[in-house]
Amino acid sequence: MTIATINRFISLLNGAFEALSARVPIAEVERLAMLIHQSMDQGRRTYHTSTHVFEMCEGMNPRQVLATLFHDVVYYQLDGGFPQQAYTMLMRSIRVEQHALMIRAISYDDKGLAICAGVFGFRPGEILPLYGGMNEFLSAVVAIRLLEPHLPAAELLAIAACIEATVPFRGNAANGKGPYDNLAERVQSVSRSLAIPVTEADITRMVTDAVVLANQDVSSFAEADPGTFLSTTWLLIEESNAPLAAVGIYSIQDYRGALGRMEKFLSTLNPDSIFHAYQGTPDNEQFAGLRDGARKNLEFATHYLGAKIVSIAVVEALALESGGNCPVSMFLGDIRSAFGKPDRAEDFLPPAPDTESVDQQLVDVLEKGRSKESSSDLTSSPMTAFIYRYLGHDGTRDALQKAKQMFAGELTARDFLAGLNPEMVRALIRACARIALSRQEPLQALEKAL
Repeated sequence: MTIATINRFISLLNGAFEALSARVPIAEVERLAMLIHQSMDQGRRTYHTSTHVFEMCEGMNPRQVLATLFHDVVYYQLDGGFPQQAYTMLMRSIRVEQHALMIRAISYDDKGLAICAGVFGFRPGEILPLYGGMNEFLSAVVAIRLLEPHLPAAELLAIAACIEATVPFRGNAANGKGPYDNLAERVQSVSRSLAIPVTEADITRMVTDAVVLANQDVSSFAEADPGTFLSTTWLLIEESNAPLAAVGIYSIQDYRGALGRMEKFLSTLNPDSIFHAYQGTPDNEQFAGLRDGARKNLEFATHYLGAKIVSIAVVEALALESGGNCPVSMFLGDIRSAFGKPDRAEDFLPPAPDTESVDQQLVDVLEKGRSKESSSDLTSSPMTAFIYRYLGHDGTRDALQKAKQMFAGELTARDFLAGLNPEMVRALIRACARIALSRQEPLQALEKAL
């Protein structure tokens, strides 16, 4: 048994307000909860939802809870604009010019917007950076505008700092300082310019709270179970690739493109830019553990996605050689069906050879599946496991480079297939021919030609 999502939002808001000795009428708490709920649990979101927020709130203090509840209410590019319930208040702060968002001039009595702009280091007239804090800043504006009638300026400053800290994947700035040293300086500057009564100890607490919250926001990167980390990664793939929402319809190249973008992102992401510390929080041992976990998960996820890309590259090559790009389901079968268990290409594959040149942990995840269900894909990847077992770990990495050459037009689909294990390719052609009814003849001709 569990309470309704909206009631959970109400409970978290009400508890945070009470802990901060803020007397907020329950009707107002309800209004705030409805705005957050409606902003986060509609549209295309699969990761940045209420579930993510509730997981983050565990163990947080009241300021961190309020920051967490609001930190993702705006996701401009994913939601297709501002949340309807926050549109008017945001348009008082932001102007839109040629699809760029800029902060309006800040009036002398608009302390809320001045706090947000100062904490984020943004200036009026400046274009908000799409991947450098735009959504977090807009979410902070919503939070501070709504909380300003109920909390003193010092608490608003702390909450804005926590939301700013959730801007992810930052290294040292041009001045050589880390993101939280710079945040501390901006918080201090805002407190002085707006005459907000805070001490040095208060600022240290604010920034320490902020770094704890920021690390919690990306905690999946340090997951001990790589399958759990991959599940989070998959939710992000689904969320950031609109075509995948059309399950059974998205094409082979749509799917391959989504995998490729995430593989490129994770393979180039600096593991040292994920977790951060500020004045001993977290301590050295914890911090080292977080970074080590991130490094291992990034490496594992990159290998996993690479193997998935090789698998779909084979299917893409077969499709191109037999008639062209088409829905993935045409070659591999439906993920699920209202008419019973759907036929799948992997059902017609022979047993893969046993080889010692594989990462057994990767094989286990491919064969047993990621830990959380997906709406757009199977959690297990039996065809990928089949190919990975045939090629081995190093062979799969080599095949990935050839697949990327095919995607770039530097290698034909037929030459890509011809460079792979012929027995494996023959088995895959025959399996796909059992599913792709309209492609059976050209696939059989391709098998003979290879």
